[in-house]
Amino acid sequence: MTTATPVRAGVSLEAMLAAKESRAARQAGWLTHYQQPVISLTLVTPGEIKDSLRYRNTMAVALQMGDQLLWEHRWQVLDRQVMWLPTGPEALWCVAHPATEIKAHCAALEQSHPLGRLWDLDVICPHAGHVGRRSLGDNLRRCLLCDEPAHACSRSREHPVEQVVACVEKMIDDWFARD
Repeated sequence: MTTATPVRAGVSLEAMLAAKESRAARQAGWLTHYQQPVISLTLVTPGEIKDSLRYRNTMAVALQMGDQLLWEHRWQVLDRQVMWLPTGPEALWCVAHPATEIKAHCAALEQSHPLGRLWDLDVICPHAGHVGRRSLGDNLRRCLLCDEPAHACSRSREHPVEQVVACVEKMIDDWFARD
């Protein structure tokens, strides 16, 4: 199922928090209903603009790569949902496979694909909750602009948002201009 909304301007912090709560409720509902791991995909979209043609195209690549990963491993997909929201695109997959192995492959995809740094593939286990990179022995995500942990730079607002947005847009433009 796909739900789409028109491309819009910037969104408020309140709208982002509401979207996060709504996503968490959808995830919890799927975990309860299916009793299997859930993959939740969002994009790294700094700044107020969360929905643009650039981000929609980036999400389309992420969806293709996520579907391909699941197909290549022959993991059973119990459900899949894509939502094109003003707060940014979101997708969920429910997969009948151990969460730690799913997370390992999702983290590898984030690290290996040229756009992967812009994808946030969370894996949630119905019994153990979020499966983090640290539980796999992986390092935390790094900042797009420096080598510090991304969450530290983000929280401290180490870099001007315009600089981070420009970096993200360049990554996307470079990928789509590669041919």
